Amino acid sequence: MKRRIFGTQSDFHFSMPPVKKKKRLLLINPLNQHKKGLANRRESLQAPLGLGIVAALTPDTWDVRIIDENFRKFKYKEADLVGITALTAQSYRAYEIASVYRKEGIPTVLGGIHANMLPEEASNYVDTVVTGEAETIWPDVIRDFEQGTLKNRYHGPLSDLKNHPVPRYDLLHPGYIFGSVQTTRGCPMNCDFCSVPMLNHHTFRLRDINEVLDELEAIHNKLIYFVDDNLIGADKKSHEHAMALFQGMIDRKLNKEWFAYASLNVGNNEELVKLAKESGCRMMLIGIETEKPEQLKETNKRMNLQIGPENYHKVVKLLHKHGICVLGTFIVGIDSDTPEDVRNRITYMKKSPFDVTQGAVMTPFPGTQLYKRIKEENRILGNNFPENWQYYSGMDIVFHPKHMDPDQFAGLIRKLVPGLYSKRLIILKAIRTWWNTRSLHASLWAYQTNRNFRKLVLEKDITVISK
Repeated sequence: MKRRIFGTQSDFHFSMPPVKKKKRLLLINPLNQHKKGLANRRESLQAPLGLGIVAALTPDTWDVRIIDENFRKFKYKEADLVGITALTAQSYRAYEIASVYRKEGIPTVLGGIHANMLPEEASNYVDTVVTGEAETIWPDVIRDFEQGTLKNRYHGPLSDLKNHPVPRYDLLHPGYIFGSVQTTRGCPMNCDFCSVPMLNHHTFRLRDINEVLDELEAIHNKLIYFVDDNLIGADKKSHEHAMALFQGMIDRKLNKEWFAYASLNVGNNEELVKLAKESGCRMMLIGIETEKPEQLKETNKRMNLQIGPENYHKVVKLLHKHGICVLGTFIVGIDSDTPEDVRNRITYMKKSPFDVTQGAVMTPFPGTQLYKRIKEENRILGNNFPENWQYYSGMDIVFHPKHMDPDQFAGLIRKLVPGLYSKRLIILKAIRTWWNTRSLHASLWAYQTNRNFRKLVLEKDITVISK
């Protein structure tokens, strides 16, 4: 009798266990269509780090993808759930995209600073509004969706930033020149035109240094943008945190080049500046806003008022001493500005010791004390919201200044601001940066940044809202 080793097809029935299909989460970074031409400037693009964090908080049982309109215009893709982030200037576009999915019966979720400031408005255009911080609430959103109990509103309490998730950098578009990393959250200041204090409940929190360093090691970008609202903070503890970060970057030999926002008190700690340079700092961005003490008081820019405009050059000199170039940001259209003040500020920016200057038009962003005051005085231009939010980018005139006609103000900007970025001045500033810092790196950073601002200024005309 022969032994049958292999059975026939009828003898055995093989069946694979059913593969559970992953649910699809689509995360979208919308592009403000009013200023979409600016997206051609890759140097000015900031990666949507918040979407990377949301992706990291999403279980592995989901297929997560990111559509980033900074690089590719939105096209409909199948999804089970859609998450969108938006600054105020992006909110109208976010609502447009959300409407596409709502028509298909696909739930849409909106987060970001605009939703935090105006959740009632956002609720009219999306299915679910998430306010607060994703780290403490996104798992609940996913759980409720999976159980079929998705709510209209969620709020995430402030995170302690411990065991902070590493963003899904693999899902962010590889075209970003700068890798984005956050080391702190919030800002210890309380400027009346800034929504950060309201968003973070006036807290300033510090991430674990080793977690940040591990994150930096994992990023392929050599160039890093620390997206903190204030990298160094305002007290001893926050300074020590920043110095520990810089020392860690040095010890691990990360070989990164970076820039970040800092406040004027950076000039009070030379050891911090020295470590910053050794760790790869090429440029510091400092919010100056105005050269007039009375306007610093008006905008509640207390630290600048305490240090005094007469001492701005001392801070710049210290950073130059250690080979770091300095970008000073200014505002035109402060409520007390007259046409003469605008002319004087532009002249000051040209002659100031800063290697790079950036001017923004005063904008009353929702959630700020400035917005509340301007709205109460009925000086917001136009009432076509949410469409008019696309002009709230700091590049257009959206309210009536006290001492200027809006069209007159726009004429001054068109006439004066391009002179800040003339080819001749850009070259002269680069030479001056090299002379002051003795650093070719600093000089090149100053030149490239000024050149980038020149392109931005020449690319788009200023808009005065009329309806």
